[in-house]
Amino acid sequence: MKTIFVVDDNDVNLLTAETSLSKQYRVFTLPSASAMFELLAKIKPDLILLDILMPVTNGFEAMKILKSDSRYSDIPVIFLTSRNDSATEARGFEAGATDFICKPFSEPVLFNRIKFHLKIEEIIRERTDNLNKLRDSIVGVLATMVENRDTMTGKHIERTTQYLGFLMHAMLERGVYADEMESWNLEMVASSSRLHDVGKIVITDLILNKPGKLTPEEFDVIKSHAIEGVRIIDTIIDEAGEEAFLQHAKLFAWRHHEKFDGTGYPDKMSGLEIPLHGRIMALVDVYDALTSARPYKDAFSHEKAVEIITESSGSHFDPKIVDVFLEINEKFAEYSRT
Repeated sequence: MKTIFVVDDNDVNLLTAETSLSKQYRVFTLPSASAMFELLAKIKPDLILLDILMPVTNGFEAMKILKSDSRYSDIPVIFLTSRNDSATEARGFEAGATDFICKPFSEPVLFNRIKFHLKIEEIIRERTDNLNKLRDSIVGVLATMVENRDTMTGKHIERTTQYLGFLMHAMLERGVYADEMESWNLEMVASSSRLHDVGKIVITDLILNKPGKLTPEEFDVIKSHAIEGVRIIDTIIDEAGEEAFLQHAKLFAWRHHEKFDGTGYPDKMSGLEIPLHGRIMALVDVYDALTSARPYKDAFSHEKAVEIITESSGSHFDPKIVDVFLEINEKFAEYSRT
């Protein structure tokens, strides 16, 4: 059964909506925006009917909060209003409203309008899911191409994607850079990180799979994969548009080798100047490199990797992110053993 929130400070409107919809839907009637947000923390509805003219927090202000939070931004919202003018409608659609229903509303009109929009949303979500599956398939192919060419890092992309997910969720739970991350769809962001090494596609096999130590000139070629990754993703953006997934992927590819003290590459960025994507991926990438065997080195133990990362806090890595990693590092160890 679909769930609908009806938010209005008028008891008559709440009763009318509940009477009209409760036989077909699970309906929650709420007298204010604050009551709505309190319930949203527990229940995510399929649709919100939101009054515009309410005390304390009006409908436009509530809509702004909804659309700025990735947890709620995809919930369709229909404004309830007694103001039937073009300026109000224009402002509402600009804010992200799906539709308007004028008050006082009749039960048949309300019921049929809700039925129509829920059906439309179901179709949109189905098509969106199909597009996301297609996107993930394409990304998977690109990631596999990178893995197949770089024979020394087996399953590096799969492992780093999981580690990244562990770390981002832990940071959000602890309020570390939460203001920046609260708008992120963490599953989508983690998936986009699979393209962080896509620039290696253009690196010659003679260097990429060299069993011994690289010369300075060869290492310069390897380092170019960060810029090459940006170039490849920019080409995709030119064709597909400015999709959020690709923008996240671009930052991972571009900045995951920057170091907190400014000694990384490609641009020697430092501190909080480095995008958060790069600061998180730097730790994840190094942990996997340390705990994986290479032709030129044995795998370090989890404990040794944790020790090295701890010692590099403030130099290679963001200290706040290291602190979170230290709290959850056993998750990394458990996954690395699978």
